[in-house]
Amino acid sequence: MFSFPIPVVAGRIGPGTQPEEELPLNMLGVPSDMHTFRPPVIDSEADPETYRAALDVLRHVLAGLETLTGETAQRFRLSALDLDPAVLKEVNEMLGQGEVSILTEGLTAQETTFTGLWRVRGAGIDDIEAGAFPVALRNFAAARQMPADPLEPPPANLMNAPALLAEIRDVSARCRPGDAAHVINLSLLPVTPEDTDYLDTMLGRGGLSVLSRGFGNCRITATAYPNVWWVQYFNSMEKLILNSVEVVDVPAVALAAAEDFADSRVRLAEWIESLATAL
Repeated sequence: MFSFPIPVVAGRIGPGTQPEEELPLNMLGVPSDMHTFRPPVIDSEADPETYRAALDVLRHVLAGLETLTGETAQRFRLSALDLDPAVLKEVNEMLGQGEVSILTEGLTAQETTFTGLWRVRGAGIDDIEAGAFPVALRNFAAARQMPADPLEPPPANLMNAPALLAEIRDVSARCRPGDAAHVINLSLLPVTPEDTDYLDTMLGRGGLSVLSRGFGNCRITATAYPNVWWVQYFNSMEKLILNSVEVVDVPAVALAAAEDFADSRVRLAEWIESLATAL
C-alpha cells in the first residue's frame, strides 16, 4: 500500500473495504503489548579504566538531561566522535536501544532505552542527543517544499481523494511549527482503494521514516509535502488498525514529552548508580 523501508503488511481499511458483521470487542485487532522500561543488558568485557570512562560519559549526559524540561526548543548534545572506540562501545551498551527509530538518507537516529535520549549518526556525525526529536532530523523534515499543483485531472473513478488532497495542500501551506495537528483519519472515511492509491502517489515521499514500537507498531512516513505525514498503527500481528494523514511539524507519537524526560533523568541516575556498584 505504501512504500516503507521497514516491512509493512499491506492492507486497506475503511467503510466498504471490510465485512459488515460486527466483531466482539475481544476479537478486535488492538495492540496487546505496552512498552515498559527495562534496563539495558550489559555483556561487557571492558577493562575497569574503560568502564569508568564510559560511566563518566553517562554522568555528563545525565547532567545535560537535568537542564531540560522536555520542551521542543531545548536540546543537549554531546559529540562522540572523539571518544575512544572501546569507551564508545561501552557507552552504547550502557544506553541500550529504545522504541523509536528514525531513518533518512545518510542520517539515522535511534532512541536509547531512556526516552528522549538519542544516538544520532551520519557522515561526520556521531552524537548523543537529548531532546523531544533530533534537531538534524527535524530540520531535514522542515526543509520540504510545496510541490506544484497536479498537472493532470484526477481519474474519474475516485470518491473523496481529490477533495482530501485539496484539504491537505491547503493545511500544509498554512501549517507553522507548534500548530496543533490536523488529522485526517482515513480509517473512518468513505475512501476506496483507488482513493488511497491516488493520495499515496500525489503526496509522494519526503525521505524520512519513523518507527515507534511503544504500543503495537506505529510507522510514520514523511510525504513530499511540508508538514504532511502518513501515520499508520499496526497491532502485534502486523494488521493495520489505523491509517491517517497528519499535518503537523512532527507527529506527537514520535516526540518525547516533558514527563518522559523526568522519568529518564530518574532512571538514568539509578542506572549509573547500579553500574557504579558493579565496579
